[in-house]
Amino acid sequence: GDAIRAFDVAYFGASVDTTEDNKRFAEELGLDFALLSDPGKQVAAAYGVTGADRPLARRWTFYIGKDGKILHVETKVSPATAGADVASKLTELGIARVK
Repeated sequence: GDAIRAFDVAYFGASVDTTEDNKRFAEELGLDFALLSDPGKQVAAAYGVTGADRPLARRWTFYIGKDGKILHVETKVSPATAGADVASKLTELGIARVK
């Protein structure tokens, strides 16, 4: 979290689990970011992370610019290194750091 908060970005996770399940998960892991719920899978389907052949969401990272355009989609995400990987990609994309 600290590495990502060094940038001028909003970040959060999204899941197709219920709000209650996500709250429990976030508390158990001590997450320091919001975890959004999409149990109806409408948003997940729109982003292509679920579908008729894929009921569970893929673990992808979407980098979205302030204008709403997708700058990059990372399809190979490692939970163990995700924070550092995101910070590295933000640098590569030229995202401003917090002053």
